[in-house]
Amino acid sequence: MTDTIADFLTRIRNAAMAKHRVVVVPASKMKKEITKILFDKGYILSYKFDDENRAIKIALKYNPQTKASAIQSITRVSTPGLRKYEGCKELPRVLNGLGIAIVSTSKGIMTDKEARVQNVGGEVICYVY
Repeated sequence: MTDTIADFLTRIRNAAMAKHRVVVVPASKMKKEITKILFDKGYILSYKFDDENRAIKIALKYNPQTKASAIQSITRVSTPGLRKYEGCKELPRVLNGLGIAIVSTSKGIMTDKEARVQNVGGEVICYVY
């Protein structure tokens, strides 16, 4: 597999569309950081790192009334074949600030808003809203 991050995002997207409660994905350092950001921003209910099996168990979040997923869209931006780098001034605003862009910077993986505050740019990994 050449793009493990795209596979990670696709597993979450497919589980949300199928209304699954929990999705299990293979773990890596970057996937763990993306999972922490999704939890901090309220897109997932909870997560658990299983170091023994090298997996991440993610509990997806749904609206109790409409049964709609908290993640409406999760899209890969930078791919191994075409990397997308942006400076701090050119970082994208997803849905005019309602969504987030996850960025890999020299100071770690963070959202676009945090990167603007710290005045760093980097590789735009994905959009979530």
